Amino acid sequence: MTRRVIVVLLTPTTWAPPGIELDKWRHALAEDVVDLLATLNEVDPAIAATKADRPLADAVAWPSMQIYDIPTATVNATLRAAAADGYDQAAVIASDAPDVPGLILGKLLRPLTTKTVAVAQAEGPGLFGVASRLPAPGWLPELDLDTEQAATTIRPHAPNPAEVATAPGWRRLRTPADLATLDQAVEGWDATRALLTGTALS
Repeated sequence: MTRRVIVVLLTPTTWAPPGIELDKWRHALAEDVVDLLATLNEVDPAIAATKADRPLADAVAWPSMQIYDIPTATVNATLRAAAADGYDQAAVIASDAPDVPGLILGKLLRPLTTKTVAVAQAEGPGLFGVASRLPAPGWLPELDLDTEQAATTIRPHAPNPAEVATAPGWRRLRTPADLATLDQAVEGWDATRALLTGTALS
């Protein structure tokens, strides 16, 4: 049986809505993504954090959830940690997409049945997530989810460009324009919703 893991990579957060502390905003975003992962079937949830972000990882993790200590907040470091943990496939996603549907996460992993790597673009600069068979191929370039990368820029590194699939992307909440895309009618993202409506516990 193929062992799969989806890892929330605690990516930096440089913007918060007016009146909300940056640390509390980052905590709420990450908490919602982690809470979603904990409800998925046939895939294990995990968090990847640098030493500086370990307190945040501990705060949002569910009991017994794996936390990977990584030297740098990159996709590659996270994939190496998952491979060392015995997984066959891993997806690494950004921690600032609180309303991402579980279906999108499934579509990120699905191409790995025939492809080596799958890449999901963010709506805007950077990536939403990357999935890979493990161990990750040596040709995979160092990937930072916040840099402008896409499947089209990663494919030239592969011996066979067809090994890199494009998966559906999702928005990340990094600017006021991103915030305006949140759909209040969609269930979930409770921590982010509470913070935005001023009902979060202090």
